[in-house]
Amino acid sequence: MTAASAKPAANAVPASENLWNSLPVPAFVADAQDIIRAINPAAEQFLNLSARRLVGSPILDRLAIDAPLEGALARARADHSAVFIQNADVSGGNSAPVACNIQIAPMIGAPGEVLLILEPRQLSDRLGQNHAVKSSARSAIGMAEMLAHEIKNPLAGITGAAQLLAMNLGAEDREMTDLIVAESRRIVALLDQVEQFGNLRPPKRKIVNIHDILDRARRSAQLGFAGHMTILDDFDPSLPPTFVDRDQIMQVVLNLLKNATEACGPQGGTIRIRTFFDLGLRLRRQDGSGGALPLQVEIIDDGPGLPPEIAADIFEPFVSGRENGTGLGLALVSKIISDHDGWISVDTVPGRTVFRISLPVAPPEAQRAAAGQDAHSGKDN
Repeated sequence: MTAASAKPAANAVPASENLWNSLPVPAFVADAQDIIRAINPAAEQFLNLSARRLVGSPILDRLAIDAPLEGALARARADHSAVFIQNADVSGGNSAPVACNIQIAPMIGAPGEVLLILEPRQLSDRLGQNHAVKSSARSAIGMAEMLAHEIKNPLAGITGAAQLLAMNLGAEDREMTDLIVAESRRIVALLDQVEQFGNLRPPKRKIVNIHDILDRARRSAQLGFAGHMTILDDFDPSLPPTFVDRDQIMQVVLNLLKNATEACGPQGGTIRIRTFFDLGLRLRRQDGSGGALPLQVEIIDDGPGLPPEIAADIFEPFVSGRENGTGLGLALVSKIISDHDGWISVDTVPGRTVFRISLPVAPPEAQRAAAGQDAHSGKDN
């Protein structure tokens, strides 16, 4: 990181240096002559240029935008109010254009200076959707759910018939009946997951210590499917309680642990379960409401990573990185987390895949109610 990005001018940003450097979206400060005075690291990465080369140059020369940027900058200064440009293609000249929402606001206490923030639409749309399942996938799941019972009944008959035939066949012919049985069972398993996806009840939320769930899930995994894995924990004991359906979040954690185990393969590997507190993430819903998601849970494995061609869509139904995978496990995980007003994301490179769950803190009224129940229970005892 260069000095220009790490240390913007004292009057250039309305927050601390640390906050400026931590912004996850490209941000620029321009003076009254539209000269760049400061940029953050995300802007350096977006333009693929260092702050040393960018600071001191005209912002209109560095950002190619298919919108009247010069007029928007002038309007923000003249009206002393924010200006928004929706869905504009932005390029730094060295890369393909990226669809962005643009926010321009006058700097308080610095006449003529403006703050310009780029919000790539891919990130914006993902936050706005809150990982809601796409309409086409919803239709596919709805149709499959309606047909599940009808399909499973004849499949049971096919499986039984194949098993009866196998009793009177030679070894070579039994390979065919074994294939029929195996594939029929695979289809039944897929339909079971479809039914589970469609019939998931609304969460029954209670005050929960997330570490209790993680401990249970770890013990269950190590006694079962993850017996050959090394599972480590790195917990922040100071985390406040969350407000979730214990069984559904347990299902989420077990699913992620199973995915990590399968990714590492029969040779085994290491899974690390990490928790920490981070106030930097806020969820914005389509209705404009939102809230902080400070409780972070990460499931980290040292497997080969997700295939690049599916990494961006891994939470969508019927997308799977495994041969014969149903592609519904992570879609179900995403749905559960979304129903809890949370957020799930993945970051993957060969040798390290991180699934992060972000959850809200239990609201004060729920904590007060739980404390009241505990006090009442204590009096009764």
